Amino acid sequence: MKGTNQMIRKIALSALTALGLVAGGSAFAAGGAGHVEDYDFSFEGPFGTYDQMQLQRGLQVYTEICAACHGLQYVSFRALGYDGGPHLPGDQVRAYAEFYEVFDEELDDFRPARPTDYFPKSGLENAPDLSLMAKARAGFHGPYGLGINQLFKGMGGPEYIASLLTGYTGEEKEEFGSVFYENKAFPGGWIAMSPPLYGDDVEYEDGSPAEIEDLAKDVSAFLMWTAEPGLNARKEAGFISVLFLIILSVLLYLTNKRIWAPIKKGKAATPAE
Repeated sequence: MKGTNQMIRKIALSALTALGLVAGGSAFAAGGAGHVEDYDFSFEGPFGTYDQMQLQRGLQVYTEICAACHGLQYVSFRALGYDGGPHLPGDQVRAYAEFYEVFDEELDDFRPARPTDYFPKSGLENAPDLSLMAKARAGFHGPYGLGINQLFKGMGGPEYIASLLTGYTGEEKEEFGSVFYENKAFPGGWIAMSPPLYGDDVEYEDGSPAEIEDLAKDVSAFLMWTAEPGLNARKEAGFISVLFLIILSVLLYLTNKRIWAPIKKGKAATPAE
């Protein structure tokens, strides 16, 4: 008995030590992580959906500010007209696509883009493509790699992007011939990208506010849609599946109860020996 107790103590001590090392490693890994605000987005939660007008505003912010450097190579122009997205009319999709030029191998030359073409890649080598940015940053929170805040608070890629765009402090420093800008949300605190938003950079046609935070949230929502355009359909399918499983479970329970009811009654009616 004494040896068993000692073994249990050793196992418990080893487990606590391992947890401490993991926690310490996670804290060290996340030590340079920036501060991310918990913004509210309409598509969060099991019943959340994209706000069509916000996606259209985000497209405008991307076009007028972000597109000069960053691309969306995994998004087709015709997707802008899909239901559940910006849902632009067909003529607007065609007109928007024609603002871009794509290389046509058959013509061996550039031509105006068509709705079936895709957005061009990033214009600069050091400017990441934004097609999957929100998806790639979806699980960066919580204990390292677990995404706890995303699960319980809905915090993920869009919050990170919005926090990054609004996290500049105005401080700058120069290292090795390059200028870095202080950013509260960027891991390490300093980023090579200069502040892209200054407030009122874009004039919305619907008269919506265009402060830095408004622009950041709108373009973050749009980038979330580019990363996961089928989010609304996936949630609808998930809800229907859960509802079907609940109904099936109730039917199975009632069926099982009805099948075994006579047997239980028979046993109850049998006199004890």
